[in-house]
Amino acid sequence: MGLFLLGAMGDRYNIHSQLEHLQSKYIGTGHADTTMYEWLTNQHRDSFASYMGHFDMLNYFALCENEAKARIRFNLMERMLQPCGQPPEKPEE
Repeated sequence: MGLFLLGAMGDRYNIHSQLEHLQSKYIGTGHADTTMYEWLTNQHRDSFASYMGHFDMLNYFALCENEAKARIRFNLMERMLQPCGQPPEKPEE
């Protein structure tokens, strides 16, 4: 039984170190201090970037909105500035 617990502890440490590596490498994965606003902002920006990167999605949006592809791309770029509105006020410590 003791060996099983040591194996589980090793797995937990390994998973934790892998998670820390991912969080340091990729901004969108967040960390322990990431607020909900920051996480949602990253999600929205990633989505907008994906839409602009996939030509067919851009064509679909242009067709649905009856706008030029350049206008759709411009609107997506503008929405990336503050996709979730103004950031909430942080309480002073």
